[in-house]
Amino acid sequence: MAGLAALPLIDAALAQDEPPPAGWAEAIMGGKPGLDLRYRFEYVDQEGVGETAEASTLRLRLNYGTAAYRDLSAFVEFDYVAELLFDNYNSGGGTSPGRSQYPVVADPHGGDLNQLYVDFGGIEDTLLRVGRQRILLDNHRFVGDVGWRQNVQTYDGLTAVYDGIAGLDIHYSYVTRVNRIFGDRSPVGRDDSNTHLLNLRFELPDEWVAVPYAYLIDDDDVATFSSLTLGARLAGAIDVGERKMSMTGEVATQTDAGNAPVAYRAHYLRFDLSVPLAERFTVGLGYELLDGDDDSPGEAFRTPLATLHAFQGWADQFLATPDAGIEDFFLSAGFAPRPWKLSATWHSFAAADGPADWGSEIDFSASRPLGDRYGLLLKAAFFDADDPAFSDVTKLWVMLTAGF
Repeated sequence: MAGLAALPLIDAALAQDEPPPAGWAEAIMGGKPGLDLRYRFEYVDQEGVGETAEASTLRLRLNYGTAAYRDLSAFVEFDYVAELLFDNYNSGGGTSPGRSQYPVVADPHGGDLNQLYVDFGGIEDTLLRVGRQRILLDNHRFVGDVGWRQNVQTYDGLTAVYDGIAGLDIHYSYVTRVNRIFGDRSPVGRDDSNTHLLNLRFELPDEWVAVPYAYLIDDDDVATFSSLTLGARLAGAIDVGERKMSMTGEVATQTDAGNAPVAYRAHYLRFDLSVPLAERFTVGLGYELLDGDDDSPGEAFRTPLATLHAFQGWADQFLATPDAGIEDFFLSAGFAPRPWKLSATWHSFAAADGPADWGSEIDFSASRPLGDRYGLLLKAAFFDADDPAFSDVTKLWVMLTAGF
């Protein structure tokens, strides 16, 4: 099922390479375990905050997926985040009392039941999933798992994915709780909600894809998150000489919904393109707008379920949209001298409503595999503020991963 790409499914090889289990016990014992380790050092120097942050954390992830029996299978995943050697950082969300002199690095220590769900595949061309799960839609701009942080965001609810119509995948999720990255120890670690997520993926000629969507969020704990977002995304490529230029465009409108405290309407716009200039060198540019009203607080376009670190710069200065909204114009370049992958992106941020310039940022990354199971990532972000509402920020990362 193409539409199941957004779901972390159990390895299909269990069903293809081995005979089906004879009973529940065999299905459970015949499953597939997984082990993942991710160490990260993060350094933050933020103007106006008394100390620099130095976070040294290790995430241990254990999971297990059963084999399918009578069209049912199950998956469980547990994360534990440990602080190693030093903990000179504020992990945010009230999880690190006494560390307010440090900038926030949102990686609190402790364990979390990350996923626990049951899949049912007994309906033709359909997957049903019930329980705690990741939900990843499109580029994660509206619905994601905040995968950069050590403890990811998951969702309690029901997901149905159907791909029985040629060229169309239908994804629907009903969410009763959002399990946020701060975990159970934080007062903001869980949001009860009554949320509906509908995403339709149409395959068009010449490998273009159109994705209309409707996301209705009714958040019981954070009323300002309650909203209805209607939009569409178009992605594909066109020939430019002997090269392919990749293009993506997206528009959306958002209004208040449920228990939202302010009535509003705001708009979203994104356009980006990239083109290879040589075999291993690519350049790109883009523009993203999140609407706002400088004279009316609380009326800005918001994305409370997004993987925010992937957008508007890695320095994470715009996790909440300013009241005046934000315009982000960005230029990027990527170079892949094997086995390395290198990238650089420059951002210019300004208010969507009014004359304010928020600042600029430049981000760098370098990554490479270390054998078949290990990886190395180096990243840096430098935000230069042009408005008193923001401050200069420097962030540096070193990350090592291992998967088994």
